[in-house]
Amino acid sequence: MTTNKVLLRQWQLSDVPSLVKYANNPNIAKNLRDAFPNPYTLENAINFINMANSKEPSAIFAIDMSGEAIGGIGLHPQNDIQRMNAELGYWLAEPFWGQGIISQAIVDIVAFGFRELDINRIFAIPFGSNIASQRALEKAGFTLEARFEKDTL
Repeated sequence: MTTNKVLLRQWQLSDVPSLVKYANNPNIAKNLRDAFPNPYTLENAINFINMANSKEPSAIFAIDMSGEAIGGIGLHPQNDIQRMNAELGYWLAEPFWGQGIISQAIVDIVAFGFRELDINRIFAIPFGSNIASQRALEKAGFTLEARFEKDTL
């Protein structure tokens, strides 16, 4: 999948150096779930890439700019009564913030999700303090359904 600035593609083991370089940032980790490690090590990168590529079909992609992985984006199908839903998760390397990259990547992965996965709803749960992520979702066409007044940050 390509955007005018970036390509969404499968993660490769050759992405380990850039993944560690960009993901090892407390400004990234503070806006993600606790499963995203900080510090982010070589071992974390290898384990993540292997996990992302073990899914069938894989819906976890590298955000690639000029051959370098500068972030990640994925759809995580739910189960049980929420089985027709997928949670959207994403992060972008700090040097690339504010350029519209993540909003376009969101548009691209949403199109992929509805085309390739057996789902009828995609949702995201950005932290209330992460205004930039909320704006990126709105720019990509998401509608605010609820706001959590208390945040873990």
